[in-house]
Amino acid sequence: MKKTRARNFGALVVGLALIAGACGGSDDAAEEPAEEPAAEEAEAPAEEEGITPIAPPAANCEEGDDALRIGGLLPETGNLAFLGPPEFAGVELAVAELNAAGGVNGACVVWLPGDSGDNGDVANATVDRLLAEDVDAFIGAASSGVSLTVIDKITNAGKIQFSPANTSPAFTDYADNGLYFRSAPSDVVQGAALADLMISDGALTAAFIVMNDSYGTGLFEYTSAPYTAAGGEIVYEVIYDPQAENFDAEVSAAVESDADAIVIIGFDETSKILTGLIEAGAGPADKMIYGSDGNMGNALAQAFDDPGVVAGMRGTVPGVDIETNEDFIARLLGVDPELQDFAYSGESYDAVMVIALAAIVAGSNDGVAVGAQINDITRGGEKCSTVATCGEILAAGGDVDYDGVSGPLEFIDAGEPSEASILIKEFNASGELEVVDIIFGKI
Repeated sequence: MKKTRARNFGALVVGLALIAGACGGSDDAAEEPAEEPAAEEAEAPAEEEGITPIAPPAANCEEGDDALRIGGLLPETGNLAFLGPPEFAGVELAVAELNAAGGVNGACVVWLPGDSGDNGDVANATVDRLLAEDVDAFIGAASSGVSLTVIDKITNAGKIQFSPANTSPAFTDYADNGLYFRSAPSDVVQGAALADLMISDGALTAAFIVMNDSYGTGLFEYTSAPYTAAGGEIVYEVIYDPQAENFDAEVSAAVESDADAIVIIGFDETSKILTGLIEAGAGPADKMIYGSDGNMGNALAQAFDDPGVVAGMRGTVPGVDIETNEDFIARLLGVDPELQDFAYSGESYDAVMVIALAAIVAGSNDGVAVGAQINDITRGGEKCSTVATCGEILAAGGDVDYDGVSGPLEFIDAGEPSEASILIKEFNASGELEVVDIIFGKI
């Protein structure tokens, strides 16, 4: 793996006050946010990394009617299915560790998994089923577009919706009754990072191929503004239907634009777009190609017979690097030894932990009561990062400031992180993702 270096956004961020963070090795682990697994770590078997997968702890609580019931709205199917395994593993690990510690308010946490798919039909059916099962909170969806199809139904029912991966800026000011939260940062931050990366790489002209949903158009908006403000020129842009049979027209026009770089903001259909670019002599071996968190996973390279054809493609992924957090990887592998990607596993784990701690403070599992406590769980109290330490503080009557494996969180009143790090990832010659840079910022 290439050694990472940290940097700040510089002058590219519009409307944000940014604070540069220092990224070091394991010596800095106590001062920096706990780190989330990078996708490339999954390629080597755990034994080769010196990690022994461990089984989740056994429950040490009583099941009953007072259980905190958490429903899943995560992608088992659909074009973000590659994010499903790490997100499910993160949730299941958190639930197991909470129950091993005695549960919440005297009862076990109950996990009721469900599929979000990639359209409103699947998500709404899952939400209807879980509401009928009287869940207190939902974890998901991963897709911003999917979340927008169910957010009103969930929050109007007085339930919490907590996404580990939604990045659309649309949620910051959404009328959600104070019940929607996310542990992933807004694309206002990721867009500025992507623009900064492109300018730093010398990509002064760009063609954007953007999927038509709130994630795609939102990230495009918040990338294009700082990119052009820094002197970049967008010579071609297209908003495409991700369900289209082919993307020949979009690829042809992007190639003909002769831009320095081509940016693809999409999901798993990115492999089809890349195939067209490669066949046209405009793939990662020939031109600067960029992606983002919707497509920068190991699953993209694995969609090709020769994963190395994506070598050189770079992109941004919100999260923190996991190089020093082998313990969290081991715990995740104890839940799912077959994990190949770790994106948003930390954010999923943290979502459950924050809900549980808020329920303890509220002394109730009621969604409205718990939601009123969530923001303050992440700020203003005594720092803690584990079930044990946070529990001790609460038991003594103190206030906690939970710092998770995905970062310090520090939620603003809108229920989302005020501090974020963006990983710059690149596919190497073998088609494996490496973290090559980290950007830290504060809204």
